[in-house]
Amino acid sequence: MKLRWLAGYGPAFVLGVTILAFWELYVRSGQISAEVLPTPTAIVQALIDHWDVISVHTLQTLLETVLGMAAATVFGLLLAITLEISRWSRRAIYPVLVISQTIPIIALAPLLLLWFGIDLGPKVFVVALYCFFPIAVACADGLADAEPELINLLRSMRASRWQILWLVRLPGAMPSFFSGLRIAATYGVTGAIFGEYVGAYQGLGIYMQLSFNSHAIVLVFAAILVTAVLSLLLFGLVSLIERIALPWYHGSAIHRL
Repeated sequence: MKLRWLAGYGPAFVLGVTILAFWELYVRSGQISAEVLPTPTAIVQALIDHWDVISVHTLQTLLETVLGMAAATVFGLLLAITLEISRWSRRAIYPVLVISQTIPIIALAPLLLLWFGIDLGPKVFVVALYCFFPIAVACADGLADAEPELINLLRSMRASRWQILWLVRLPGAMPSFFSGLRIAATYGVTGAIFGEYVGAYQGLGIYMQLSFNSHAIVLVFAAILVTAVLSLLLFGLVSLIERIALPWYHGSAIHRL
């Protein structure tokens, strides 16, 4: 297990440490002002020194992200099932779903602020918009790619369409569903921060904006570090839930290796 972990993540760890070391040495050598590009050690120290304030903003952003992802998961799964059980719905809705992604969120966020104010709702809605598409499309594709042999077997046993959906299509679509959910997890925090940039009382986005306006660039980088950690934690949480929910899938993947 340790050797497999080192083989999988060792190169990325070495590369990350190398980049951070080069960053630290580059700034300390005087090639660029530390006020413009703080060193990694200065960023970590600023994060520790201001954690009492940053933690409050972090919890707000995390709340917005989790609620938005939960809403996107529910509606994405329901839409994927709708697309699967009705061919007419798939032909009608799927193109509209794809076209909707051409609308920039940056154009919708100010409108949401105008319509709903700067409370929690607009930020949750922005996160849901960011996360909805990968979840819905991945799950819809997984439902459509169910094994035809199993479907034909259940049809020979006179299973209803709902029984086939519940017994074959949904279990078979779960790996695709979790793949979409992992992608959404990397988008979620970014969506929350973007919504906060437009207007908010609390959150890492507004904290970055206030820090930048105060020329405290090191605090901007500290908030960015927290954002990256939150995204990684959410990604890891989704992966953990997938391993618990789909042990058969990961067990077969290991045997294939």
